[in-house]
Amino acid sequence: MNRTNPGAKSGLPDSVRIGMVAPQTRASVNALEAADVDSLWVGGHLASPRPSPEPLVWLARLAEQSEAVTIGTATLVLPWYQPAMAAKQLADIDRASQGRLVVGVGAGGEYADDFAAAGVPMEDRGQRLNESISLLRRFWTSEPVDHSGRHFHYTGLRIHPPPARRGGPPIVVTGRRTAAMRRAALLGDGWMPYLYSAERYARSVATIQDVAAAEGRSLEKFLWMAYVMVAVDESLEKARQKAAQFLGATYAQDFTEFVDRVAVAGTLQMVVDRLTAFVRAGARHLVLLPCNTRRTGAWADLEHWLPELLAGVRGASTASEAGDGSTSLQ
Repeated sequence: MNRTNPGAKSGLPDSVRIGMVAPQTRASVNALEAADVDSLWVGGHLASPRPSPEPLVWLARLAEQSEAVTIGTATLVLPWYQPAMAAKQLADIDRASQGRLVVGVGAGGEYADDFAAAGVPMEDRGQRLNESISLLRRFWTSEPVDHSGRHFHYTGLRIHPPPARRGGPPIVVTGRRTAAMRRAALLGDGWMPYLYSAERYARSVATIQDVAAAEGRSLEKFLWMAYVMVAVDESLEKARQKAAQFLGATYAQDFTEFVDRVAVAGTLQMVVDRLTAFVRAGARHLVLLPCNTRRTGAWADLEHWLPELLAGVRGASTASEAGDGSTSLQ
């Protein structure tokens, strides 16, 4: 098939959007909004080895702390929740944020205790996620829902009031493997992988386009996103070391030998160039997580490089679009 680059020019110039994983404090949220980030994102766990907020509680707090940016989950492990309850909470948060919500959902699986805490068998997570995505959209119509599926059963159940936007917020599928790509192509409003290189991102775009085309599904308004861990330092070696330490502490394994395949590390210009490579591969919205093992709610250490990074990536992506006359799938 003739694939189209979703990062290419589409009539008028359309700068790439850049978001950040949200800090914890109102002051830091306000500082990032003032720094001109486009979006702020939350994740979390129920019973992981390291202390973590529960995602929907953090999301509700972020909706109140922020004013104008897009807010979202990266990631909400939807199989932990009953879909009717999740639909209600997300609809209320979308209304509270005046329609600024994007819901990133995934199957999870990193920590078995998360599923034990939710009372959900981990082996059912993929099927529960697929069923739940469809149910969220049905509940967001505010019409009574009749459903008899493998995991969930409802008779005339109505969730209201609806979200702020007709049809509800976009549902973006997160993940890394082929099953997640197929889920994005067939059920999602977007795709947001993590621990990817730009080259792997480009291959995932092609896979999703092929799956959607085979099923006759249009990706015209599809959200092409990427969740990227970044480490900026004065030298490439120091940045790589910082990224490897952060990833090792997060995932309890050694990332030293392959850190460049799962994170973007280097001097500021190197990081700008590598993030721009994601844009050329098709990403239109980057969500950045700084690799900082001493991260607090203040995020003061970001101030010296964040504005230049935002300007650099946006400028490079706009220049790239200006020289490309192909059609976008956005």
